[in-house]
Amino acid sequence: MLTVDFRQFPIAPRDRVLDLGCGFGRHAFELFRRGADVVAYDHSLEELREVSTMFYAMSTSGEAARGATAAVVRGDVLSLPFPDASFDAVIASEVLEHIPDDEAAMAEITRIVKPGGQVAVTVPRWWPEQINWALPGEYQNTPGGHIRIYRGDQLISRLEATGLQVRGQHHAHALHSPYWWLNCTFGRQSLPSRTYNKLLEWDIISAPWVTRTAEKLLNPVMGKSLVVYADKPAAREGTSSAAA
Repeated sequence: MLTVDFRQFPIAPRDRVLDLGCGFGRHAFELFRRGADVVAYDHSLEELREVSTMFYAMSTSGEAARGATAAVVRGDVLSLPFPDASFDAVIASEVLEHIPDDEAAMAEITRIVKPGGQVAVTVPRWWPEQINWALPGEYQNTPGGHIRIYRGDQLISRLEATGLQVRGQHHAHALHSPYWWLNCTFGRQSLPSRTYNKLLEWDIISAPWVTRTAEKLLNPVMGKSLVVYADKPAAREGTSSAAA
């Protein structure tokens, strides 16, 4: 289940791309399929081990694009162990809402992107997330969980303050909003949550036209995720990449 739309975030073979806060690797795997030299970055050793295993399986089965490379790196989002201007693109999907100093994280993202490169950031959308926080349950109190809710203009202004230029946005995963409302109300193991989860699994595996059409129509109204695309301005003539 991808949140970033690669029609709006084009990746060329051999682009060097960082999947920041990769989790279990959904975007990293798609980048590898598309021929990127991908670095999956996270703080969780457990998740990185699974991503590394999947990278190996993709390579040996021929699922990854020929010539593409993949690596996993563990570290802190506030101190990325990469030189300035070292990536053609960065994806930070459902990451910034977990980080106390999100502005420092955004500055790090901008630092490591090459001039002329691109960034995709996704966060929970404001009003579906407000409902999650208002309902009973421990949604927002989970250790390592969400610590803020972004309004779209707030996220955009913070990204642009680092020097990025936002060029587009959309919403995604409308069918997932009710799932989280059910979890918050009844619990993840409740019959309503488990039943709805089966619907989502069917949608992810089979992609039937009825659910794909419904989500496309509902995304502008109740999409769970806000997706923002931004570019780092190209260096002016006579300006070094490291200084840009």
